[in-house]
Amino acid sequence: MKKRSDNAPPREVSSNQSAIHPNLEATVTKHLRHHFQKPYAQHNVDAFIAACDWLAPRSQNIILDSFCGTGESSRELARQFPNASIIGIDKSAARLQRHQSTQAETPANYILVRADVDDFWRLAVDANWQLDKHFLLYPNPWPKSVQLQYRVHGSAVFPALLQLGGKITLRSNWKLYVEEFAAALKIAGHSADSTAYLPTETITAFERKYHLAGQALWECNCTPERQI
Repeated sequence: MKKRSDNAPPREVSSNQSAIHPNLEATVTKHLRHHFQKPYAQHNVDAFIAACDWLAPRSQNIILDSFCGTGESSRELARQFPNASIIGIDKSAARLQRHQSTQAETPANYILVRADVDDFWRLAVDANWQLDKHFLLYPNPWPKSVQLQYRVHGSAVFPALLQLGGKITLRSNWKLYVEEFAAALKIAGHSADSTAYLPTETITAFERKYHLAGQALWECNCTPERQI
């Protein structure tokens, strides 16, 4: 969803797709069967090395906050899980530069990394990372029916998400997106549930904006077994 230039409430997701995508099973199955061989971009390799260097002396109880935007959620997760190492990932330098890290008692157990998850997740799999938790909070839902391949569960990097393990939590203001994500997890052989989500405390700007606008929020949780 694009950012509004005025102060009007955010629009609800509009899509020409009204049910689980008919090509979901074929798409997920194809990606599970075929190894994603896209070459790594050097800037993503450099970002991963920097994350590994930061992580080396720290807790190996790793939490990824993918699509972290300005990193507000990463900071809040660091406060919620003080014994974990939180790594926020976003591809936008502009969003990451808006991170407010000057607040009092800013935790030291998180880092923000500029990288594409397509590479970062696969590099983490190659390095044999095993996550404790993985948050995907309000990623771009790509709501047009022809955009399935751009959604997390419709992309070629979906198997890497599963291989990283840990409890996966995805949230969105588009119910169908969350239901489709849960369906993709089930196609991959994992138990997943899709439920309404009512935050007691919002931890991202999108979550706060949607919640204050009265939009329903949805959540999917799954703990896939590590695939070797």
